[in-house]
Amino acid sequence: MMLITGGAGFIGTNFVYYMLKKYPQDEYVVLDNLTYAGRIENLAGAMKQDNFKFVRGDIADKELVFDLFQDEKFDVVVNFAAESHVDRSIDNPTIFTVTNVIGTQTLMDACRKYGIKRFHQVSTDEVYGDLPLDRPDLKFTEESPIRPSSPYAASKAAADMMVMAYYRTFKVPVSISRCSNNYGPYQNEEKLIPKMISQALRNEPLPVYGNGLNVRDWIHVDDHCSAIDCILLEGEAGSIYNVGGNNERTNIGIVETILSVTNKPRQLIQYVTDRPGHDLRYAIDSSKLEAETSWRPRVDFSTGLKKLIGAYGPR
Repeated sequence: MMLITGGAGFIGTNFVYYMLKKYPQDEYVVLDNLTYAGRIENLAGAMKQDNFKFVRGDIADKELVFDLFQDEKFDVVVNFAAESHVDRSIDNPTIFTVTNVIGTQTLMDACRKYGIKRFHQVSTDEVYGDLPLDRPDLKFTEESPIRPSSPYAASKAAADMMVMAYYRTFKVPVSISRCSNNYGPYQNEEKLIPKMISQALRNEPLPVYGNGLNVRDWIHVDDHCSAIDCILLEGEAGSIYNVGGNNERTNIGIVETILSVTNKPRQLIQYVTDRPGHDLRYAIDSSKLEAETSWRPRVDFSTGLKKLIGAYGPR
């Protein structure tokens, strides 16, 4: 029995369908509070399966979480539940602390009390801060220092440390993955790629922070899901694994590609005031994951992006 928290969100939804397809003999429960990023409609197909159950609730609600663990007897917990938008964390840091830190601790307490075979924390490369634009040779490894720039990243870093503390102090079997920027179906429109696709298709301005030269490493969500699967099966308890797509792109480069594929004019680009504390560059070294498991990224970025744009319908 697997608990998938945040399973109505972008990556969580894709992971639900990945697991249902690959392991149809297993049973799954999704716990999601259905905030702005979680949509119950995402799980319409899963709801039709006899081995799937949805529970609406907050991972920081100790009574609800403990009752659920007692009733369902989970073997594995994968924690996607998180407030995850940097701009929102700048406007309201408190809710990020409550969900991402207190919520994770609540799950860890339940795992400790009721016993699980593995708790997996889905983290982010943003806990490392950023890298200089003029050093393309540098990448984040699992040994890189934690230097979060935003309240969101700080809350995820704190959650990671809580998870590792429960491993060392209470011997709760855990693993952590820190992934680069994801793209794919079911992503909330506030994120860069879906926002730019939607704006372009509506012939609306495409707002780009600063000069648009900030660099991100992009990975298709299907590759992220398969990485988590491999970590659960082959990864070592107590380990942290970086997950990257080896696809570094500038933000303006992403926007220009979307305009090209959608046959829209470059004049739609609108440069706007940069975000406070905007990280310059993220780049992930996934060599540890590739050395210790059978995982490799499979989805070519250009192919994956074109397929995603095509899913938005005729232009």
